[in-house]
Amino acid sequence: VQLQAFGGGLVQAGGSLRLSCAASGRTFSSRAMGWFRQAPGKEREFVAAINWRGSSTYYADSVKGRFTISRDNAKNTVYLQMNSLKPEDAAVYYCAASWMYDTQTTAATYDYWGQGTLVTVSS
Repeated sequence: VQLQAFGGGLVQAGGSLRLSCAASGRTFSSRAMGWFRQAPGKEREFVAAINWRGSSTYYADSVKGRFTISRDNAKNTVYLQMNSLKPEDAAVYYCAASWMYDTQTTAATYDYWGQGTLVTVSS
């Protein structure tokens, strides 16, 4: 599975962005997908995850109610809609594919990673 994330950019605090992650390969629809982020000087952290069917999602407390993860298995794509962005949301965002079906919050359960897309939030 190859993953390519895009959609990052510069946005003002309170604004919105939608990240997309396009996957190649025939196993996308059988994998849970996740988004992680890493800010400068900080460790990579979990943001959101979705199960293989798109029927179950899980969010980090810091983004709950503001971010929405979704997927379109027909298009081999997972999305992260980010609303009410805050300066502390600024980071490189990575999409990842797990070998498991259900939502996963631990990076170790993901075996494929995209290259990352930069989100900058101005105050």
